[in-house]
Amino acid sequence: MKDHLCPSRRLSQPVTTNPDGRRVIDIDSYAPYFLTAVNTALSRGASQLYLREFGIGVTEWRVMSWIATEPGIPASRVCEVIMLDKSAVSRSVARLDELGFLEAAASGNDPRRKMLSLSAAGLALHDRILERALSREARLIEGVEPEDLEAWLRVMRILRRNVERL
Repeated sequence: MKDHLCPSRRLSQPVTTNPDGRRVIDIDSYAPYFLTAVNTALSRGASQLYLREFGIGVTEWRVMSWIATEPGIPASRVCEVIMLDKSAVSRSVARLDELGFLEAAASGNDPRRKMLSLSAAGLALHDRILERALSREARLIEGVEPEDLEAWLRVMRILRRNVERL
């Protein structure tokens, strides 16, 4: 049964023993370590690059990219999809708005709720950053077999669903 594939049938183990015999995390097999390490390095590098080249950081880029994907959405939807807390999204929306990259319209149901879209300047910036982001992704996955990449993406989708239950 698929429900029982991991962790009981796992091939590697996320723990090892230290010289004192104590069980400790084995970072070569502990999945959260790799997720955190890769994400931290990617985000740090992207933020520095995007700030230098485009004047916004990686958090603003993540917000911008989702607004481009789903124009006319409330900030709460951005939080839900890209897994950022409300305050981070709020700060990013305020910054993007201040820079003239957003258009906000009141929701028909609730005039306090703003529906967010990118302005013409925001769309132009989005397109420029998108090319840079895709270039970075291409360098990141360089040397990975296409089948391995697709298998990894399938695993990441499963982990993304599973994280909701933690």
